[in-house]
Amino acid sequence: MDAKLTLKLDQEAIERAKSYALKHGLSLSRLIENYFNHLEAEEQRLKISPFIQSIASGTVADGPLEYKKQMRDDYEA
Repeated sequence: MDAKLTLKLDQEAIERAKSYALKHGLSLSRLIENYFNHLEAEEQRLKISPFIQSIASGTVADGPLEYKKQMRDDYEA
């Protein structure tokens, strides 16, 4: 469902965005929507697994084989 959004932007940025959208056959609304979707996808792509976070924080689970299970669980999630 589409909804209306009002933004305040620098006039030069608006003109550049309009020019870019026109050059790529997009409406300004679609360009901004695509950008937000890209940000979300990029965030998911760069998401660090809980196991890697635990290594960085020094809280890896007990036992020598537990880390392998954590890695496998994180990968499958």
